[in-house]
Amino acid sequence: MHYRLFLVSLVALLLTLSGTSGSAQSAAETKATSQQTDSRKRTMRPVVRGKHYAVSSMKPEASLVAERILRAGGNAFDAAVAGQAMLSVVDTASNGVGADAMILVYDAGSKGVFSVNATGTAPKLATIEWYQENLDGKIPISDTLLSGTIPAVVDAWYILLERWGTMSFAQVLAPAIELAEDGFPISDRLARSIAGSKNLPKYPSSVKVYLPQGRAPQPGEIFKNADLAQTLKKLVETEQQNGRKGRRAALRAARDRFYKGDIARSMARFSKENGGLFRYEDFAGYAAKVEKPVSITYRGYQIYKNPSNNQGPAELVVLKLLQGYDLKAMGQNSPEYIHTCVEAVKLAFADRDKYLADMDFIRIPFAGLFSKDYARERRKLIDPDKASLDFRPGAAEKFMTGVEPIDRPQDIDFARDGDHEGDTSYICVVDKERNVISFTPSLHSGFGTNVVIDGLGFSINCRGDYYSLVPGHANALVPGKRPRSTLNSTLITKDGQPAMALGSPGGDDQCQRILQTFLNMVEFGMNIQQAIEAPRWSTRSFPSSIFPHTMYPGDLRVEERVSEWVRKVLQQKGHRLKVLGPWSLGSNAGIVIDPQTGVLSAGADPRVDAYALAW
Repeated sequence: MHYRLFLVSLVALLLTLSGTSGSAQSAAETKATSQQTDSRKRTMRPVVRGKHYAVSSMKPEASLVAERILRAGGNAFDAAVAGQAMLSVVDTASNGVGADAMILVYDAGSKGVFSVNATGTAPKLATIEWYQENLDGKIPISDTLLSGTIPAVVDAWYILLERWGTMSFAQVLAPAIELAEDGFPISDRLARSIAGSKNLPKYPSSVKVYLPQGRAPQPGEIFKNADLAQTLKKLVETEQQNGRKGRRAALRAARDRFYKGDIARSMARFSKENGGLFRYEDFAGYAAKVEKPVSITYRGYQIYKNPSNNQGPAELVVLKLLQGYDLKAMGQNSPEYIHTCVEAVKLAFADRDKYLADMDFIRIPFAGLFSKDYARERRKLIDPDKASLDFRPGAAEKFMTGVEPIDRPQDIDFARDGDHEGDTSYICVVDKERNVISFTPSLHSGFGTNVVIDGLGFSINCRGDYYSLVPGHANALVPGKRPRSTLNSTLITKDGQPAMALGSPGGDDQCQRILQTFLNMVEFGMNIQQAIEAPRWSTRSFPSSIFPHTMYPGDLRVEERVSEWVRKVLQQKGHRLKVLGPWSLGSNAGIVIDPQTGVLSAGADPRVDAYALAW
C-alpha cells in the first residue's frame, strides 16, 4: 500500500510539473510542506484550557453565559440550555426559539451516551399532493411558512433540564431575557445578515423586529427584541406558578404553555391567517425524542452520531471507508489525502440520499452500512487517479441477514442552481463531573422562514424545504414526518470515557468539517485549535439536502491556503476545482478531554464569531 501511494504521488507530481526544472519541482513541494507545517504550529487563537469545565460556542455572549451557569454551580445541561437560549438572541439569524436541534449527551452518572432528536415534524396538512396542486410541485426555499416544520428546541430545553439538569427555566433563561429586553450591541455579522436579507422586508411582523427604524441596524447599535423577551418570560411565569408542584412538574407546565397553551394558539392563528399549514393540533402533538445513538470505532475512538433523520451516520460511513487507507502516510491535505477523502464522501453521501431519513417511517440498514465487508466493496470504487462524476449509492442491505433489497427512487437535480449551505449554530459544554453535551440548534437558513410570528418575536425554522416530493424516496414528505436534517452533533469516547465533543454549522458541509477536524487530531497529531484552523476542502458532488436537491458532479472547493501545487494535482485527477477565500470553509468548535490529566482543551473557529472559555 505504501509503495502504491508513493507511485501515485510521484506520477501526479510529475504530471503537474511536467516541463519545469527539478529545482522548480523541489520548490513547489517545499512550499506545500512549509504551508502544512505552519498550519499545524501557528494558530489565530490559543487553545483555551481548564481543569474544571469548558465551553465553546458560535458567539462570545453564549459562551460567557454558559460559563456563568457553570461557575454558579449548574451542570453542563443547565449551561447548554442557557447558552443556546442566548444564541437565540445574539445569533438569531442562525437559530432561535423556533429552531430545531440535534443533540448528543454523555451522562456521567450512568456513563451512557444519548441522542436528543429535537427536529420538527411536517404539519398534518402538508402532503406531496398539496404542494403539487398548489405550488406546482415545489417547496419554497427558506421562505414563507410553507417551508417550515414545528419548532422543537423548547422541548429540547425541557428534556435536558428535566432529565439531566439541576436548574430552573427562571435561572437559565434570565440572561437571554435580559439581553432581549434591554438590548445588546449588535455584531457585525448579525447586522450584515439583516441588511443582506431579501425576504425579511416582505413581512410586516419581521420588519417590526429586525428593521424597526425602517432600516437595518448598524454594527454596534443596541438591538432589542421585546416580544422575544416576553415569550421567554411566559415560560418562567408558568414555571413559577406551578412551583409548588415540584421542579419537574413546573418545568413541564412551562413546556406545555409553549406547545399546548396560549403560545401554541398564537402560532396556529398566525399560520392560518398568513397562508401556513400549521394548526394547533400540530404543536400540541409534538414531542422531541431521546434515542440510542449509532457509533463506530476508529483508531480506538468510539464516534457517536444521532441515528434518525440526519446526515451524521454518513460521516461514520466515510470513516469506515477511510479505515482502509494509511492517511497519515499520505500527509495532511496532500493531493492523495484530499482526493481519497472527497471520493469517500461522495460514496457515503450517495448512501445518505438512499438510506437516511426518519426511522419512524423507514428502516435504515445500519449494520450493513457500518460493516467491514460493505466498506471493502465500496472502497473498490475509489480510483486513486480519477475523480468520480457519478452518483453511486450502494446496496448495504446485502451485508445483512434476512433483509429484503431496498429499491427507492432518486431525487436529483442537475440543471437548476441549488444551495448546499445552511445557517446553524453550535455549543458544546463539559462540566466538572465530566457530563458532556454537543448541541447543534438551527433555523436551517438565514432567519428560517423569514416570517416572525407576530407578538412572539421569533421565526420558525424552514427545515421543510429538505423534504423530497418524489413518492417513495426515503425523505419523501409525509404529515408528521421529520425531514432528514443536515444537523448532526458529534460525541467521542475512548476506553469508555468521554474524549471529545465536536460540531459545526454549515448545511451539507457539516459532516465534512467535523470529519476534517477529527482526522487532523487523530491522524496528524494536531491540537483542537490547530485542527479547527487547518485549511479546508469541501465537495457538493451529491444531491443537496435543500430543494430541488441539486448535485454538482465533480465539485471540489478548497480554501486558498491549500497550496497551488496540491490544487494542480487535484485538477489533474479530474476534480472541478474552485478556490475560495483563505478562511471561508468552517465554523467549528470543540472540546477535548485529556484521559491522563483530565485537562480540558477548547477550540473555536476564527472564521466566525466563535469563542471558547475554560476554568
